[in-house]
Amino acid sequence: MTLLIESYIFIIGLVLGSFFNVVALRVPAKQSVINPPSACPKCGTKLKSRDLIPVISYLFSRGKCRHCHTRVSILYPLGELATGLLFLWVYVHLGITGESLVALTLVSLLVIITVSDLSYMLIPNKILMVFFPIFIVLRFIFPGDQAWWSYVLGAVIGGGVIVLIAVLSRGGMGMGDAKLLVVCGAVLGLSHIMVAFVLACMIGSLIGGVLLLLKITKRKQPIPFGPSLALGILISYGYGSDMIKAYLTLLG
Repeated sequence: MTLLIESYIFIIGLVLGSFFNVVALRVPAKQSVINPPSACPKCGTKLKSRDLIPVISYLFSRGKCRHCHTRVSILYPLGELATGLLFLWVYVHLGITGESLVALTLVSLLVIITVSDLSYMLIPNKILMVFFPIFIVLRFIFPGDQAWWSYVLGAVIGGGVIVLIAVLSRGGMGMGDAKLLVVCGAVLGLSHIMVAFVLACMIGSLIGGVLLLLKITKRKQPIPFGPSLALGILISYGYGSDMIKAYLTLLG
């Protein structure tokens, strides 16, 4: 029975991941997420049902449009697969609880902004504005294990740190990153959003170093920080408490 539930949740994640791709790619381009129907961006051919099966369609078409044979971005299957795996992680980690609804919503936001930032170097305000009130309501209903003021401070200080860095570095970080931490700070709380930020800086530095080493990017070339923030937020959300306890134990 457990395996059946896990498979169902994974499939739901794959399907929603396909929709999240649409949101991530169309909202920054100021397009409707409903119309027109999905089509090849190169030749404009409307995609059929067999072209829209998450991950599987990409594999069977070998990552190309069946009509014009143009390469399809690997972000499509990766976004779908990531959503499916993260939905499964939420279920395994939290089960079916009120907090799992918070976690699934958080995962949804982070997948969308990751695809968007990788594609456009942009975290759209519209997406954040949709999720922010949802998170406030969810945290009111499911307050978690922190005091209400921790979530308020998490939003204010989390976003404030990046604003300060952006001002001091004269644009070293974008306001989209700051707004993302405001939204997610209201979910994670003060201590966890700070852990998320530290992790994101470490992840971003590692990724930037590897890209430089492989000569994929050049020095001072902008690299989207949203994906690093998303990964740091997820790690802190799931394991931040254990990390903080381990750190305090080392200090003690």
